[in-house]
Amino acid sequence: MIGTIIHGLWSEESGQDTVEYTLLLAFVCFASAALFIGGGGTINAIWITAQGLLSNASTAAS
Repeated sequence: MIGTIIHGLWSEESGQDTVEYTLLLAFVCFASAALFIGGGGTINAIWITAQGLLSNASTAAS
């Protein structure tokens, strides 16, 4: 009886696709998070540069 249950679980493949898609989605999420964290410094530098240029233009226009 136990052997039949274990064999049935071992040969069952109906949930395999769900597990594979879940792992793929987790990989995409982690890769996206790594890109956003890595790009945060670059976006901050662009923002600071733009802020400085706008401040200089405002001062020159006054």
